[in-house]
Amino acid sequence: MHWGRTIAGGFIAEVMLMIAVMPGFAMGSEPVVIWTAVTGAGVVTFLAALWVARSLESRFVAHGALTGLAATLIYLIPVLAAGVTQPAVYWLGHALKILGGAAGGLYAARRMAHSKTALKASV
Repeated sequence: MHWGRTIAGGFIAEVMLMIAVMPGFAMGSEPVVIWTAVTGAGVVTFLAALWVARSLESRFVAHGALTGLAATLIYLIPVLAAGVTQPAVYWLGHALKILGGAAGGLYAARRMAHSKTALKASV
């Protein structure tokens, strides 16, 4: 397992998510922030998992799911330690981070298999 890259991918996903919700904060709209965070959670971890998978040769889905888990923990540990409550819908966002990461890993695995097939066909 490439733990360093996986954790870095989780951090990158959280930074991308923070950037995505900034317009909602600027507008002062809590519903925009919440729904951008929830819907964007899967998208950013999908993209981060693609970055993590660039150097992989196996276990793409596991690395992707762990990227999502890392992103979730990077967010949750300080929030829970501070005793801050969050809307219940955020738990959906956390699940989407893990699923989005796994989907990114699956996409990367299929892309790798396709490129290997194409390479064999050209030889």
